[in-house]
Amino acid sequence: MATIERTVFTMYYGRVYTQAFIRHLRERYPEGTRVELESLYDPCRAELKSGDKGTVRFVDAYGKIFVDWDCGISLGLIYEDDVFRIIE
Repeated sequence: MATIERTVFTMYYGRVYTQAFIRHLRERYPEGTRVELESLYDPCRAELKSGDKGTVRFVDAYGKIFVDWDCGISLGLIYEDDVFRIIE
């Protein structure tokens, strides 16, 4: 008997992610991962600028990567909209 894998999609800010992709994000950005911001999709977040660094807290069920920034702000990143990289 063949096993059918059910694919679940999550939509967030116009993005649609499968649960498998969200698992991939959680593996790539586990808690404690250090990241550096290059640019934000939302220009209204003037408190953060290119070069700011932070530490990943978690990836939520929608694929948003929550970061505690060294400047004291907690703000989530949206994969493919915001530009950032892993450091250290």
